[in-house]
Amino acid sequence: MRTRPMSHSIVHFLRPVGLGLASLMLSGCFYASTSQAPIATTYPYTEQQKMQAAQHWEVLAQHEAGSILSSERVRFRDLHIAAPEHEQYGSYYSGGEFERGFRTLLTSELVSGGGSVTTQPRTNGATIQIDVEVVEHRDRGYTRPPFGAYTALASGIAVASIPLGNWSEPALALIPAAMAADTTNGSWTSKGNEEIIITTQIVEQDQILYSSSNIYYINSGDRRQYAPHRVPRTPTTPTVSITDTW
Repeated sequence: MRTRPMSHSIVHFLRPVGLGLASLMLSGCFYASTSQAPIATTYPYTEQQKMQAAQHWEVLAQHEAGSILSSERVRFRDLHIAAPEHEQYGSYYSGGEFERGFRTLLTSELVSGGGSVTTQPRTNGATIQIDVEVVEHRDRGYTRPPFGAYTALASGIAVASIPLGNWSEPALALIPAAMAADTTNGSWTSKGNEEIIITTQIVEQDQILYSSSNIYYINSGDRRQYAPHRVPRTPTTPTVSITDTW
């Protein structure tokens, strides 16, 4: 008995169906697998600013002053910005350039916005405290670009090359220049391995009335501006007195 060959259209129909079933079975195998520890995954794409100038401190002061003056719990209170007191570090720790500069900038922004800032603590007033914590990452490793960054770049190049035919076209020389312009236009910067957590709090006795924390990248060489007590000091060279008297 002769069998009739399967029509060409049925083969084309069954082929994607078979591939789909195989993919479904494989995905089921992956989900059915077990692991002795959770699988590490990445966080969704986010952005974090980097502090590299005193003007960036002013931007933060403007933000904090606006938030304080819009808070019903503290906007009409007499506010005193406490000076840094770190007696355990002696005269070596003086608050750092950031803490001193930020206190001055925050004072200016609060006064300009109509806030009541006092030079000494007052009864029924509140105290503004500023804390800076430096975080150093010692084993972060390579941080990959967000998913799709290279794809978007490659797609743009591909679209640009469609009407041109091949890479020998002179117009394609514009692409490297555009890529260089994107890289150097100031929107990209290095991450670094150090971050700072800046916390501004308003406290009345043992009650916290306001608290705001912000995180930024910093350059490693700028640690002294934020935490001078955590900068290694140059060891002193021992000296020996020599005399010819007995």
